[in-house]
Amino acid sequence: MIQQLTPFVILSIIAIYFLLLITVSYFTGKDADNESFFLAGRKSPWYLVAIGMIGASLSGVTFISIPGVVGSGKLNMSFSYMQVVLGYIMGYLFIANVLMPLYYRLNLTSIYEFLEQRLGKEAYKTGAAYFLLSRTVGASLRLYLVAIVLYNFVLGPIGIPFWATVLSAIILIWIYTFRGGIKTIVWTDTLQTVSMLTAVILTIIAIAHALETDIPGMIKIVRNSEYSQVFFFEGGWSDPNNFFKQFFSGALITIVMTGLDQDMMQKNLSCKNIGEAKKNMYTFTFVLVIAKVLFLTLGALLYIYSAKLGLEIPTQTDQLYPMIALNHLSPVIGIVFVIGLIAAAYSSADSALTSLTTSFCVDFLGFGKKQQDNKKMMRQRMMVHISFSILLFIIIMLVNTLNNDAIISQLFVAAGYTYGPLLGLFTFGMATSRTVRRQWVVLVCVAAPVVSYLLNANSETLFSGFQFGFLIIALNGLLTFLGLMAISKPGESVVI
Repeated sequence: MIQQLTPFVILSIIAIYFLLLITVSYFTGKDADNESFFLAGRKSPWYLVAIGMIGASLSGVTFISIPGVVGSGKLNMSFSYMQVVLGYIMGYLFIANVLMPLYYRLNLTSIYEFLEQRLGKEAYKTGAAYFLLSRTVGASLRLYLVAIVLYNFVLGPIGIPFWATVLSAIILIWIYTFRGGIKTIVWTDTLQTVSMLTAVILTIIAIAHALETDIPGMIKIVRNSEYSQVFFFEGGWSDPNNFFKQFFSGALITIVMTGLDQDMMQKNLSCKNIGEAKKNMYTFTFVLVIAKVLFLTLGALLYIYSAKLGLEIPTQTDQLYPMIALNHLSPVIGIVFVIGLIAAAYSSADSALTSLTTSFCVDFLGFGKKQQDNKKMMRQRMMVHISFSILLFIIIMLVNTLNNDAIISQLFVAAGYTYGPLLGLFTFGMATSRTVRRQWVVLVCVAAPVVSYLLNANSETLFSGFQFGFLIIALNGLLTFLGLMAISKPGESVVI
């Protein structure tokens, strides 16, 4: 039980973990400059990037949420999330074979520079601004959800206030990323991915042992349980777990939230060449599928084990994994869970902080586009890095003050709407040779998410019970694309 773990033991383990991260950052951040911070000198080993991207893709929300939704009876119930994962595979193949070759051919530091080359400064700034908004809100909310778990189950009971929990978390991220940036993150995210997956695997083994079975027996128990259904065709388009909705949503989510996201693409662009970047993407896809299977298996086991012990399932199913790991399994699993949770939170938050800094410096301060004093740019980059760290802290504290799950959920949804205009902008830029009337671009990119939101809010009435779900990204992107078509005119043939 967690009560057997003294505060000294828990905090010592956390301190050792971060000491290891800081040690890694010390060696990787030596003689680092802006090029190292932004793209690691384009020398990152592809296999490390592949492993590290797993942690950044999963995040702390995935670490505790995916296992919880397996038995919730709602969206992504049972193993239906695998339908989304199958869509991911299609999306990652598109990224590897269409988007990444484009980014490498144009030698981009920020992927939104493509929009400037193709559609002009307004489209460029709009795309970059949407990324900054989405990633700032998203990273803050993800870090908040993990901070709440750490506070409720670990740090709060020993008298550490929530604000100190959050502040410490952000300061530690800043300490090990401020010098090396992406050069450091490639290595630290690899460590954190391994820590996260190790926590999941050891928890699965511990529950199998508690159920008095071996691994083959555990697989049989999960397969024969009510939680093992993968494919959902019966409910039609009104079913949020419908296969076709989940599959195509998964593909779109991947293309938009990975391929059009500076955070995720920055790691890929740090590889030596497009060949190694593709190897990274293929390896990452394979390992990610295995990781998702592990998380879903863990979710089924958590519900099966809860039923055996007669435990009441928390109203917030996100709390199921922490509750069992910290209160109903051995102290070793409690420790492993804390490390895994921290790793999950930081593998997402550290790269977000670095990509936000990169995007702002390149897209809004013009780094690399004009002759500037290198020392001055280093100072500016440092101030931007600090500013985004402070902004994350402020947003997290505001969210905690709201203390309203419905509002928090809506903030997540709102952050997701910002990817629609990116989808429309990039699709228009790549699929057509038309030029836009640049003064209208911002209006189109603001109007599309608003109209999408209104249609989604009233979709059941307007479309006979149909719910967009994750397909709202496709609608949002389509509206942006059509709006750009409306304000465009034929242009010269564009080679991309």
